[in-house]
Formats: sequence, structure tokens, C-alpha cells
Amino acid sequence: VTISPTAMWNESCGEQPLDFGRPQKIFIGVMLAIITAVTVMGNTLVVIAVSVVKKLRQPSNYLLVSLAVADLSVAIVVMPFVIVTDLTGGKWLFGEVFCNIFIGMDVMCCTASIMTLCVISVDRYLGITRPLTYPARQNGQLMAKMILGVWLVSASITLPPFCGWAKNVHKDGVCLISQDFGYTIYSTAVAFYIPMLVMLVMYYKIFRAARKSGAKHRFIDFSRRERLETEANEALRMQGLKPAGVAEECAALSRLLNRERRNISIFKREQKAATTLGVIVGVFGFCWLPFFILTTARPFICGVECSCVPFWLERTLLWLGYANSLMNPFIYAFFNRDLRSTYRDLLRCRYRNINRRLSAVGVHEALKV
Repeated sequence: VTISPTAMWNESCGEQPLDFGRPQKIFIGVMLAIITAVTVMGNTLVVIAVSVVKKLRQPSNYLLVSLAVADLSVAIVVMPFVIVTDLTGGKWLFGEVFCNIFIGMDVMCCTASIMTLCVISVDRYLGITRPLTYPARQNGQLMAKMILGVWLVSASITLPPFCGWAKNVHKDGVCLISQDFGYTIYSTAVAFYIPMLVMLVMYYKIFRAARKSGAKHRFIDFSRRERLETEANEALRMQGLKPAGVAEECAALSRLLNRERRNISIFKREQKAATTLGVIVGVFGFCWLPFFILTTARPFICGVECSCVPFWLERTLLWLGYANSLMNPFIYAFFNRDLRSTYRDLLRCRYRNINRRLSAVGVHEALKV
């Protein structure tokens, strides 16, 4: 990699465009194109799966569709222009007007993805801890309002540069989001730090509930084993009991087994929710935390006129953040058997298998030509 001496650049910031050789451009372009294509494919599969499979068409899964749409938007609207800019060594080629539009779309789509993950964590927590009093999981309209709120808040972060509060930087081939101190703190807090904090709190609460449920379940198992053994011993002495007495014992045993099944179901659901949310929070933090630390610190280090961060470092952390949009659909598929099997059938173009499985859950109208 060599530095282009003739490029127009803000050298006072200490940053210069990189002049990649042909082999480097091919390698970088192919790798970034693969990331973009897989992101599009994975999130498209989520939208198709939830739209097609009746079992997945539940209000709680509307959030997954919103997340997939946000990640799909990142891949279609944002990533291609970032790839072109990266291949030119960091020089923006699309003009000042589109620079503002591009930054607005980038910020809105990435923020919508992050905030949807935050809302999903809250939804999972309330669904686990308040299954009878939390109405949004069965109310499509309420869930739609939550999704609308996510996108409106995401859009609000993009408005200040268009309203005169904070101007984006566009000069000498640079297209950079506003480095205004106040706007940087506001945008990074709303787009990342607050959602991250909420997700961590929700994960802690679900993890604690799962641990309590596990301890309670083990204790109940022990006491119930003793009770079942006692009842079994009593049954050996039931030779002289009347049929009515036998019926009462059977009814009591049936109620006991039903409660056992319910407790096991609740325990497994809480454990799965804790594991799923733990993976989501871990991957999310790994992908986005380095980038937002850099973004928050940059104006205080470089000033508000430009970026002094090495181009390769900034782009590496940015694409690490974009990789979260690639991984989200596969994380949810890993923990959702219906989503996973639908992915597999769609990828193999096994439409007959999809129809057969849809028929098993009572969906005959799906995939009709």
C-alpha cells in the first residue's frame, strides 16, 4: 500500500488516502462483496420465512422482520457505497448532496438495527417474566407501534445535520459524519450506549430468573420424587381401597404430573431465552463496541473538522460493526428450529418440503403459484 502524493486531502488532520494496488483491490472488493451478499441473503431469508410460515407469523416475530429489514437496508443502501469508497482508498466520489443522504441512511439503518435488538431483549424479558400481563406478544398493532417507535427514534438521529445543528464534513474528497461534540455524544448515546445498557440489564434479569427457576426446579424435583415414592408405596397397600379412592389417587397424580410438565416448560424457556440473549448481547458488543468507542473519542482527539484516525483502522472497525447485520439472521436461526428448517428448505429450493411442513401446521395457502 502506497500513499498517493497528488490526492487532495486534509493533511492537517494527519489522514491521507490509500492507493491500493490491483491485487489488493481485487481481494478487498471480493471479501467485502461476499459480506454484503451473505448479509442480503440471510436477512431476505428471515423476511420470507416469517411471511410464509404461519407458525412464525406471530406478533413477537414482527421484531425479527424489522431487524431483518434494517440489516437488509444496511447491506443494500449503505455497504455498496462504502465498498467503492474503500477501494478508492477512502476518497468520496459521489458529491456533497449524496454524502449527506448516505450518512443519514447509514446512521438510520444501523441505529434501527441496534435499537431493534434492544427492543427484542425487552420483549423476551417481559414475555418470560410476565406471560399473562404482557399483551404486546399477542397484539400485532401494539408490536407495530413499538417497531414504528424504533424507526422514528432512529430517524431522529439523522435530522440534526439536515436542520443546521451539526454539519457533516465534506471537503477534499472526505465524507464524514458531523464531529460536533454535542451531536457526537447524543448520537452515540442514543444509537449504542443506551441500547447496550438496556440489553445488558435485560440479560442479567433473564439470567437471574433462569438461575432461580433452575434452583427451584431442582428442589421441587427432589420433593416430588419423595412424594411419588410415598404414593407408590401407598399404592401397594391399596388392595382394599374402593374404586373411588383409586380414582382420587389417580387424579392427584395427574395434577402433579401436569404441574411438573408446566414447570419444566417454563424452566426450559427461561434457559433458552438466557442463552439466546447472551449470545446476541455478546456478538453485538463484540461487533459494535470498538467502533463506537472510536467514534466517541475521535472529535475530542482530532477536532471537529476532520478525522485523524488511520483509514485502515476506522474501516476495519466499521466493517466489524456491519458484520453484526450479517450474523443476526444466523444467530436467530441457530436458536429457532422452525426458522432453521425453513432456511434449509429455501436454500435447497425444496418447495415440496416447505409445503408439506406448512400443511402440518395448517397453512395451505402459502407458496401457491
